[in-house]
Amino acid sequence: MSSPATEVVRLLTVKGQTLAVAESLTGGLVAADITAAPGASQAFRGSVTAYATELKHQLLGVDATLLAERGAVDPQVAAQMAAGVRKALGADWGIATTGVAGPEPQDGKPVGTVFVAVDGPCAPDSEASGGGKVTALRLNGDRAEIRKESVRSVLALLLEGLAGEQTENERTQDTERNGGF
Repeated sequence: MSSPATEVVRLLTVKGQTLAVAESLTGGLVAADITAAPGASQAFRGSVTAYATELKHQLLGVDATLLAERGAVDPQVAAQMAAGVRKALGADWGIATTGVAGPEPQDGKPVGTVFVAVDGPCAPDSEASGGGKVTALRLNGDRAEIRKESVRSVLALLLEGLAGEQTENERTQDTERNGGF
């Protein structure tokens, strides 16, 4: 059975699409997983590890007021990180991780609070595929376990987006084959 990262690279390559990654609490682990997959150079554009809060604004375009009011551990921050890295690195898809791996709470958020986000191409008139999506996680375990589960979760969210887009494309092809019906 292939790893989630290998499946991500395979699907992106088949579609001729690219990926960019924005990471905070995972500190490069997502990019490391993806680049470990065979053929990653066909689909992976690069990554930004914006560990410091101000870098989320400076490098990824996250709204400074949002960061000041809510802190870096927030679903909107995750969504803006994913959209920002996608734009900054010129990729079809952007994914992001932000959260509290511990050992101490951050910005009033308890250890294990994590947000993962995906931003990708939207099929016309479809809410089901691509676009932006954020998942809130409440993870247990030590720092390493929280970071590892964050990687797994953001890759799973991306695979959902890729599968949703594939389903939309397949529907379009079926409609074309059936004369538009």
